[in-house]
Amino acid sequence: MLDHQNTQPNIVVAAMYKFVQLPDYTEMRASLHKYCTDLNIKGTILLAQEGLNGTVAGSRPAIDALIDYLHSDSRLTDLEAKFSLVDDMPFLRMKVKLKKEIVTMGIPETDPTELNGQRVDAKDWNTLISDPEVLLIDTRNEYEYGIGTFKNAVSPETQTFREFPAYVKHHLNPQKHKKIAMFCTGGIRCEKSTNYLLKQGFENVYHLNGGILKYLEEIPGNESLWEGDCFVFDGRVSVDQNLQEGEYEQCFACRHPISAEDMQSSHYVEGISCPHCINTVSKHNRARFIERQRQITLAKSRNQQHLGVNPRIESTADKNTASGIKQS
Repeated sequence: MLDHQNTQPNIVVAAMYKFVQLPDYTEMRASLHKYCTDLNIKGTILLAQEGLNGTVAGSRPAIDALIDYLHSDSRLTDLEAKFSLVDDMPFLRMKVKLKKEIVTMGIPETDPTELNGQRVDAKDWNTLISDPEVLLIDTRNEYEYGIGTFKNAVSPETQTFREFPAYVKHHLNPQKHKKIAMFCTGGIRCEKSTNYLLKQGFENVYHLNGGILKYLEEIPGNESLWEGDCFVFDGRVSVDQNLQEGEYEQCFACRHPISAEDMQSSHYVEGISCPHCINTVSKHNRARFIERQRQITLAKSRNQQHLGVNPRIESTADKNTASGIKQS
C-alpha cells in the first residue's frame, strides 16, 4: 500500500498482473468495471482464463480500495502492484476487457502457474547479469528496447511478443546457451518466456522479479546497470531512472516512441507520421490520420477533449496487448 502521509497532489498509477485460473472471468467483468468507475479510476484491465493484467490510475484512496477489492478474491490475495506517481491522469477512460491471454504469446500450452524460471530480486540482478556466461535477453519489443535497456542486453528484434518463440527457435540453443537471464517491464512477459524456454530444454533460466520498474524503484542510480528510459504503456510514454516521466512523445500512426530529434525531422507530422513509419503507412491510413488530427485540432480550438484520439493515452495498450499491457 501507499503512504497516505504523502500529501503531494499526485495521481497514483498502479500496474499489476497475476497468472491464476479464473474460469469465471467473464462474470467478473461488469462488477470490476463498475467498482473502478465508481471510484473514478481509469485505465485498462485485461481478464482471461489464465489471469488478470492491467494498469490503472486514480487517487490514493481509490487505488488502495481497488487493491483491497481484488485481494478479497481468494485467488488474488497475493496480487502485487507496482506504483508510481504522476501529476496528470494518464488515461481517458476505464476499460475491462476479456481476452484469450493476458499477454499474448500464441502458444496455448504455455502455463506459468506450473513452471517458470528462477526469480531474481532487484538487489541480486547486477551480480547475475555481470556474469560473462549469462546471456541477457530483453523480451520486450524493439521499439521499447530502442529507448532504454540493461547494459549488454540482447534484443530479439520483435515487433510483438508473438514473435518470441520464433526468435528462440532460430537464435537460441540449449547446448550452447547454458545460462539465460530475461527481463521485461513488469515481469509478465518473462513468466511466459521462461516457461517456454524451460519446455524447450533450456535448464538455467532466470528472470528479473518485478521487472524493470521494480529494479528502478529499488536500485540507486549510482548502482544501476540500466541505460536510458523505460517505455511504459500509458500517457507518460517513458519513465527515467527515477521513475519520473521521460522526454519521449509518441507517434499516433505507429505508436513508436519519438525523441525531440525525431520531431525535428521532415518526416514528422503530428498525429500523422514520423521517421519510423513514414514509408510504411498506407495512403488509406494516412488519410484517416489526417482527418483524425484535424478533429483533434478542432477540439483543442474549442477547448474540448476529443475522446479516443489522444495518441499518447488511448491506443497504446490496445496495440500492445500482444506484448504485455502497460507496464507489465
